[in-house]
Amino acid sequence: MSTNSFGRMFTVTTWGESHGPALGATVDGCPPNVALTEEMLQHWLDKRKPGQNKFTTQRQEADAVRILSGVFEGKTTGMPIQLMIENTDQRSKDYSEIMEKFRPGHADITYWTKYGIRDYRGGGRSSARETAARVAAGGVARAALATLLPDLKILGYMVQMGDRKIDRSQVDLSQIEENPFWTPDAAAAENWAEYLGALRKSGNSVGGGIEVIAQGVPAGLGAPVYGKIDTDIATAMMSINAVKGVEIGAGMDAACLTGEENADEISMGADGPVYSSNHAGGVLGGISTGQDLVCRFAVKPTSSILKERATITKSGEDTTIVTKGRHDPCVGIRAVPVGEAMMACVVLDHVLLHRGQVGSNQGVIG
Repeated sequence: MSTNSFGRMFTVTTWGESHGPALGATVDGCPPNVALTEEMLQHWLDKRKPGQNKFTTQRQEADAVRILSGVFEGKTTGMPIQLMIENTDQRSKDYSEIMEKFRPGHADITYWTKYGIRDYRGGGRSSARETAARVAAGGVARAALATLLPDLKILGYMVQMGDRKIDRSQVDLSQIEENPFWTPDAAAAENWAEYLGALRKSGNSVGGGIEVIAQGVPAGLGAPVYGKIDTDIATAMMSINAVKGVEIGAGMDAACLTGEENADEISMGADGPVYSSNHAGGVLGGISTGQDLVCRFAVKPTSSILKERATITKSGEDTTIVTKGRHDPCVGIRAVPVGEAMMACVVLDHVLLHRGQVGSNQGVIG
């Protein structure tokens, strides 16, 4: 049973480990004749790559992606697309001391319990390094979506660091790429810089919250019960390393609303239905409404910290551990492009599923 793949029509299988020679993804189901080059994919990988500023891990990786198959003369052929990213800056010796110890908060202990073997060098398969392959695959999905849905736009940004949230009244999407936190609130970025700088110097870390929206999504994607588009979005985001919670639309706050408050009222506009609000996050009954798809996810603090923590050894002895190496003080920062990539993969998968089952929407309004 494969547990390294996701998607049904547009499928992605990632492979490789943090300190192996390379990692990558095998992408299948991409339509043919989609313009695709390594430079196009590199644009998205450059948003995620480590070492870009003092607020991320100082591991220096170019994250240069290579397309090994499935593309001819700059266009996809409809065949499997093999993507590879070489690892060039591993420091496996940083992890030699934890060979016999389990790091609290990491997957070390569960990997050992399940498999009886684990790659202790940077966490192996459980490392967030794996997400580079997802971003590359998401780049393929974006290229296909640009052909199929040219008006679609996917945007991710940080909305929270620790208990410090953005001011929604000050959101300016043009600010997202103007600060190292991918946040649309310039004042929050300044506040977070001071806060995270102090945490980093003390050897500690903090969690974060990310919001991803997809604009220009047509109505009708998804299916009732087991094929819900919001189910697949939640699954995709939850599969990202260190994610511990996912919300669609109003999310957990929906529990605080009355039916009157929660109802997204509908009226008829010149171009079709118009909704008064979007508590549903662009999904009703598992099917897209045509509004923005809105998803948020919470990323836990990086477990690798320079603080002594109690743990045990493989032989069951009590001990302590201080994790060395180069780690993100807030892994949520680099999770932003990963969330965007996963949204792209899910939307494309549902576009292809919809096209295969019903072709175009069957119900006419007005």
